[in-house]
Amino acid sequence: MENATIIGIDLAKRVFQVHGATQDGRPVFRKKVSRAQLLGFLAKQSPAVVAMEACATAHGWGRAISGLGHEVRLIPPIYVKPFVRRQKNDAADAEAIAEAASRPTMRFVAVKTEEQQARSMIFRTRDLLVRQRTQLVNALRGHLAEHGIVAAQGLPNVKVLAAVLREAAEGSVHPLVRELGQRYLDHIARLDVEVAALDKRLWQLTKDDETSIRLQSMPGIGPITAAAIEAFAPPMATFKRGRDFAAWLGLVPRQHTTGGKPRLGRTSKMGQRDVRRLLIIGAMAVVRWAARKGAPEGSWLGRMMAKKPRLLVAIALANKMARSVWAMLSRNQGYRGSALAPA
Repeated sequence: MENATIIGIDLAKRVFQVHGATQDGRPVFRKKVSRAQLLGFLAKQSPAVVAMEACATAHGWGRAISGLGHEVRLIPPIYVKPFVRRQKNDAADAEAIAEAASRPTMRFVAVKTEEQQARSMIFRTRDLLVRQRTQLVNALRGHLAEHGIVAAQGLPNVKVLAAVLREAAEGSVHPLVRELGQRYLDHIARLDVEVAALDKRLWQLTKDDETSIRLQSMPGIGPITAAAIEAFAPPMATFKRGRDFAAWLGLVPRQHTTGGKPRLGRTSKMGQRDVRRLLIIGAMAVVRWAARKGAPEGSWLGRMMAKKPRLLVAIALANKMARSVWAMLSRNQGYRGSALAPA
């Protein structure tokens, strides 16, 4: 029997579908393999290209399969879908993955290291706790507003609500409202402590890291954004130019060109949303600073702010920041300040 040169695996929780094919696409085997049997089955195969859809568990499997001597290729699921023929089932999916991976122009996802996944877990955990805290603050403001206790939006104004509940005269606030409001405040306080601890952990990870220090020399990038770039971004050698990295983040216009007539729409948002969101937040901070202090005369930022809305300027600046990040990391250079430099 011929050896398979490319193996497509449809990942699942317990039973995986495996499709082996030759270089010209002829099927060699189609098998169902349990989770416990997968690595043992692949260890018996001759070195081949093993392809999987990029998903939550694909990176862990990719590292394990690479250790067996195979070449691992992860494919975005959206690029596999066009290769599924007619009915969708596990066998068809595995065959489609193998066929998509054999295409010379296919784009692949780099397998993340264990360190990258650990850092991404810290970032995602912090993000989850911040969203939970925001949800609690909004719920507390809404409940208290029904009883005539109103405070402005924002985390610092939680202290105003706490002071009102604490200092309200007996009988002016229903006892149940006071009790439940205190439960909200206690939970928010606990989340404050946990978020601060994760902030400190992220700062410790970035304070001695040369790459993070270099990234933080750019206005709008702090420890959290630097940690997110290191955790989620693949090696910069993956991209030929800074524009490719910006497109990978989804910071480029959506394109619908036909008949040689270019038509550009809104920002595509088809990419890594965590880094994209942080770059836009950082760019907005730079724009607000420039609005208060005044951008250098003749600078790119000053010219943009004179004729465009702030949010549009922030997204354009985030695109420039992404391209600068690529240049800094791929060339091991510091930030040169092109956006704020005079023309």
